[in-house]
Amino acid sequence: MAINVNPTRMELTRLKTRLKTAIRGHKLLKDKRDEMVRRFIAFIRRNKELRLECENELAGAMNRFSAARADMGNTAVTEALYYPVRSSKVETSRQNIMNVSVPDVRLLDADESFDLPYSFAFTSSELDAAVLDLAALLPKLIELAMVEKTCNMLAEEIEKTRRRVNALEHVMIPEMQDSIKYIRMKLDENERGNLTRLMKVKDILAEKV
Repeated sequence: MAINVNPTRMELTRLKTRLKTAIRGHKLLKDKRDEMVRRFIAFIRRNKELRLECENELAGAMNRFSAARADMGNTAVTEALYYPVRSSKVETSRQNIMNVSVPDVRLLDADESFDLPYSFAFTSSELDAAVLDLAALLPKLIELAMVEKTCNMLAEEIEKTRRRVNALEHVMIPEMQDSIKYIRMKLDENERGNLTRLMKVKDILAEKV
């Protein structure tokens, strides 16, 4: 590998400083990557847990809707669902996870009770249960969306950090170490050459004396 550096003591000092900085940066990036992976695993577990819960509860609600349609008919179910069960407010902000700005969404009325918007006289109990199940599922759906987005953003940042760590570990640091070794070798050669010339001059002066 060709090394294109100026073999001087000033360049050697500069490269030593850069190498120390690169090694320190490499350690910090590895620590950051490891911590992000730890946080990422925690979010992945939460994401899996929420997704299973949401899928199971959605499947149950859909089954109840199917039973309600069989009992009441599509038109009656559609008319009963013209008005929403609840109106919700969310608060959006950002939170910082290892210098990654991820979304933070809070459902402000998560603990408030809600009523069905239609009369019970012409609806089935299956429809009531399905509507109430879906309304109660809203906080989990919001959290699931937030957690999934956080997982995606952390995964992207982990990959970027991994590439930086690999670039430092396998390219930049070895190149600087090779350059330092090359400059030291050249400086040693120059020093030996100067010492040889001085010895020859000394011999020549001694012969003249």
